[in-house]
Amino acid sequence: SNTAILHQIRRDQVTDTCRANSVSSRKRRVLTPNDLKHLVVDEDHEMIYCYVPKVACTNWKRVMMVLTGRGKYSDPMEIPANEAHVSSNLKTLNQYSIPEINHRLKNYMKFLFVREPFERLVSAYRNKFTQKYNTSFHKRYGTKIVRRQRKNATQEALRKGDDVKFEEFVAYLIDPHTQREEPFNEHWQTVYSLCHPCHIHYDLIGKYETLEEDSNYILQLAGVGNYLKFPTYAKSTRTTDEMTTEFFQNISSLHQTQLYEVYKLDFLMFNYSVPSYLKLE
Repeated sequence: SNTAILHQIRRDQVTDTCRANSVSSRKRRVLTPNDLKHLVVDEDHEMIYCYVPKVACTNWKRVMMVLTGRGKYSDPMEIPANEAHVSSNLKTLNQYSIPEINHRLKNYMKFLFVREPFERLVSAYRNKFTQKYNTSFHKRYGTKIVRRQRKNATQEALRKGDDVKFEEFVAYLIDPHTQREEPFNEHWQTVYSLCHPCHIHYDLIGKYETLEEDSNYILQLAGVGNYLKFPTYAKSTRTTDEMTTEFFQNISSLHQTQLYEVYKLDFLMFNYSVPSYLKLE
């Protein structure tokens, strides 16, 4: 079918990018169990889903809870969002022994969902730094970003970290010190680092832009498409391309270039072209 061909093209794109960038992409040849904590396992349908925050992962986790709940849930949207993110509600691949991990990676259907990298980044920024209720992020990251990126920051800003500007967030991401200090938070970590597509051969690569079709195709292949549909809802607050363009207006071309370098493999691997609004040096 056309859909099968489309997914083959997406797989080939990943393979070609991994090969072309093998120096940077193969640095760590052996995956450790810790690398596999984003891979959710569904034993009953022999599926593995690598979740990427800000790419419909709440709804996909809800769907995985319906699939693995053995009848406990039937409607994904009845599961509260915060419950979908409770780690004990889903089993991840890092909880298995090495032989069990290898068996599942070889035999189960593996899939992930991707999104235009900068749209995903703006979505993460809006969610984590502009919402008043995300105080844990403001404390954990906001205060650090303000301290490092803002000259003459007020005592209140240093204490609360709840007014981080997008420019400051970008400066923090491209600062070499940041990555040396600790891995990126999963909400802005690259898909390449979360899901290891150069080491794990994904059967299906869904895209946020074609979320519904791709999701229902996967559910069809899993043999559950007749009773389970991917939840659709039009979210009015969704980060769009226009919005992303606006956020990048105030970013210097030097910083845009450095930021593109950070996410370059995601752009190439999942076939996203360089955004027209970028002024690369």
